[in-house]
Amino acid sequence: MREFRAALVTGASGNLGQAFSHELAARGCDLILVTRREERLAALAGTLRAAHGVRVEVVAADLADDHGLRTVEELLSERPIDLLVNNAGRFDGVAPLAHQRAADEEQVIAVNVTATMRLTRAAVAGMVRRRRGGVLNVSSASAFEPAPGGATYAAGKAFLISFSQSVHGEVKWLGVAVTALCPGAVGSGMGKGSRRFGRVMEPAQVVRAGLRAVAQGKALCVPGLDYRIRASVARMAPGWARRMRYRSWGRRAAAALAAEQPAARKS
Repeated sequence: MREFRAALVTGASGNLGQAFSHELAARGCDLILVTRREERLAALAGTLRAAHGVRVEVVAADLADDHGLRTVEELLSERPIDLLVNNAGRFDGVAPLAHQRAADEEQVIAVNVTATMRLTRAAVAGMVRRRRGGVLNVSSASAFEPAPGGATYAAGKAFLISFSQSVHGEVKWLGVAVTALCPGAVGSGMGKGSRRFGRVMEPAQVVRAGLRAVAQGKALCVPGLDYRIRASVARMAPGWARRMRYRSWGRRAAAALAAEQPAARKS
């Protein structure tokens, strides 16, 4: 079982990011919290320092921007980080690809895919030298199925699963774990949320499952029995799962597209 003494968490101002910060600080882990706007985390950092006596550093960096990404890469190269949590993500809403702005979709790829790849690479280089450490890449339960209306997002999350499992196979022999965490619907931590996409899990549940998985050296973690069953079905019966997703998402996407298309002329 791996123990982590220093961690870097991206997307730390978000729902899961704050939950990771609280859980790791409670375990005595010093933290570097990365967010686009530093002021969002000033109060959180002070609370964690006072409550748990850990060192907390807040770094303002936009991971969609090359300068911001290089700033975090350099931190990972210079500091003896035991755990990297690639939690930063971007989702621009549900809409057919033809209705999405190309620049917005490129931003989704930049944050969800490119930044995760580059930060994982920077982190594992030092971890391999030290023969210890872990990387937790936050993917999604949606990665196991096609998602009309969220094609770029779901494809990026699917990339994270394959990428994490592949790099895990490269470094597991050297005391390092790379784990893809695939949560389903996550609530706000303030009570019940929407059940539209399945059972809503509390952020703390997802965080503890992910930290347990990377500490145990697992390559994949799908929190919640219902989501694990759903992921297994999608892998064992992809055709059936695809049809179900087309039925639930495809009709809305097709209707949205048709609403903006001119009526076909009769010949």
